[in-house]
Amino acid sequence: MGEEIVLCAANSYERKFFLNPQFEMLPEEIKKELNIMCVLYTEDIGGIFMLVYDEDGNLELRVDHEDNDFLFDEIGSVLKIKQLQQTKAELFESLELFYKVFYLGEDVDVTDN
Repeated sequence: MGEEIVLCAANSYERKFFLNPQFEMLPEEIKKELNIMCVLYTEDIGGIFMLVYDEDGNLELRVDHEDNDFLFDEIGSVLKIKQLQQTKAELFESLELFYKVFYLGEDVDVTDN
């Protein structure tokens, strides 16, 4: 079984944003967009929000929260994830393509679209 790689995460408990140093070469605009998206998510919903690559290079949006966090918005979390998957679809597809080419060494035919 392959391993998962965290691209970035925001933590509402520690009020911190983390970008995996392996992805420091991403363009500044992309890094800014990830930072803003993750921080806004945790400001609105709470908990810990992560973007994680699975072993096949697919990007997953994950959420975690402390058991005693009664302010965490469970319903809002589901709605916000769906909204992000729609509004940030192009960004997520680009990040998946980037990962598959540079980390998994796949030949990707970009003329499929």
